[in-house]
Amino acid sequence: MMAKLLKNRELLLVGAILVLIALIAWRFPPFVAPANLARVYNDTSILIILALGQMAVILTRCIDLSMAANLALSGMVAAMLNAAFPGLPIPVIILSAMALGAILGMINGALVWKLDIPPIVVTLGTLTIYRGLIFLLTNGKWINAHQMSDAFKSFPRADLAGLPVLSWLSVVMVAVMFLVMSRTALGRAFFAVGGNPHAAVYTGIDVGRTRFFAYCLSGTLAGLSGYLWVSRYAVAYVDIAAGFELDIIAACVIGGISIAGGIGSVPGAVLGALFLGVIKNALPVINISPFAQMAISGMVIITAVAVNARAERRKGRVILKKAEAV
Repeated sequence: MMAKLLKNRELLLVGAILVLIALIAWRFPPFVAPANLARVYNDTSILIILALGQMAVILTRCIDLSMAANLALSGMVAAMLNAAFPGLPIPVIILSAMALGAILGMINGALVWKLDIPPIVVTLGTLTIYRGLIFLLTNGKWINAHQMSDAFKSFPRADLAGLPVLSWLSVVMVAVMFLVMSRTALGRAFFAVGGNPHAAVYTGIDVGRTRFFAYCLSGTLAGLSGYLWVSRYAVAYVDIAAGFELDIIAACVIGGISIAGGIGSVPGAVLGALFLGVIKNALPVINISPFAQMAISGMVIITAVAVNARAERRKGRVILKKAEAV
């Protein structure tokens, strides 16, 4: 029983997060106050939403390096819509950002599917293109808080049953993604394509189309995050979330989503994001320098990759033994 518990990645992550919080509380007791922990979750909410989208892509043996750029472009367009039409309902702006994000995701998916270009090359290219489009749209200018309507800025901060709307949105997205991954044919196709693309073809799954839909899902969540980011921080500019794609991928890797595809879970992605969120919120309050923070984050990522690789090799050896016994 204990051996099974130790092999459960989600339980191990929960334990690691609790140990981390306990160590931080030893140095800085106010960190564990319920209100502060709620703020930590709220600060991590956007990362959680993005990690869910990246998880879907990674499960299919692909990767999306353009998520942060998609977020930035979608967020900028949402801010421009609000500045140009202050009376436009917030749900319309959110849906517009999500639609734009989905279109950008479709571009990635179509290039990977139809032109068979390696995903890392496609998304590295579109990352640059999307950032460039922001500059062309704005001529490098910022949209600041005074140009945004009060409704636009206040929506993610609005209190609902003791938590900000931003936190509740992340909870809803987690629930939706859990249902998609566990109860739909598309979710099962993500795992099948990542686990064995050749076998998936023989079961009637279109590998290219499945990857296309993974990128659409990733783009839609990036578009939603674009509005949430811009409205929460009340500023939009070219370099919004620059480099954030590395945090998104790190959250997935820490959460046990295999870069080789086919292995991962929604709880794992959420816990990976929370683990990273706790580290990023805690290190400054215990006076760890920014350079040391980067080093610690890097060591955590490398450790997670090593643990994942070891687990996958161990599974491979078991399969080999079974094959020899037949």
